[in-house]
Amino acid sequence: MIPVLGSFRLDGRVAIVTGASSGLGVQFAQALAQAGADVVLGARREDRLAQTRTLVEAEGRRGLAVRADVTNPEDCTALASAAMSEFGRVDVLVNNAGIGTAVPALRETPEQFRSVVDLNLNASYWMAQACARVMQPGSSIINISSVLALTSMGLPQAAYTASKAGVIGLTRDLAQQWTGRKGIRVNAIAPGHFESEMSGQFDERAHAAVVARAAVGRLGEPGELNGALIFLASPASSYVTGIVLPVDGGTLLT
Repeated sequence: MIPVLGSFRLDGRVAIVTGASSGLGVQFAQALAQAGADVVLGARREDRLAQTRTLVEAEGRRGLAVRADVTNPEDCTALASAAMSEFGRVDVLVNNAGIGTAVPALRETPEQFRSVVDLNLNASYWMAQACARVMQPGSSIINISSVLALTSMGLPQAAYTASKAGVIGLTRDLAQQWTGRKGIRVNAIAPGHFESEMSGQFDERAHAAVVARAAVGRLGEPGELNGALIFLASPASSYVTGIVLPVDGGTLLT
């Protein structure tokens, strides 16, 4: 039996994090490196990716920065291929790339709606496909959904909510398809509202509304997602697949 704390280690493993140029993606990359993984970083902003790579390497792990637009399936395949070329394996995928909007439903254009769904949902599928083709049994895919897929916050976020609810459906279906046949676990994290670039766009009314819904009475801090991430990425969750793990400060209690 692996010692309890040892089961959370990722030594010798390779993780891919999308949306790794800012916000929660940077935090996820650092956490995975701290747990022992080498980390492949994907995003469109190359200069910011280089900064994240520096943070990974400061933890004593190897990092690889790859410019990728994950709404393009070819870029997703190239990102997985780059990981295989550099490290020879892919053990963990964190589908973190995403965008949030708050547009009243009668004003939201088809282009606006499609762009949110394309990045938040479709790109998660393309990345999961690309990685599942090269992953070995024991690997883990972690999709980042949202508490808004499970409840309404009274904000006009139809595209975001629909896309993140789709991520939950995708997670369950891929877990059903791949866990038994390929040995790849697929789970989702549903964060509440965290300090990030996205939450920085809230006005005072929106900020007050989301804080009021959280039982802890504040926004989450990025590091407070790390425990859930490492649990689902590591052997500690070897008997866990197809779940949605809310990390929401008690938002779903109200």
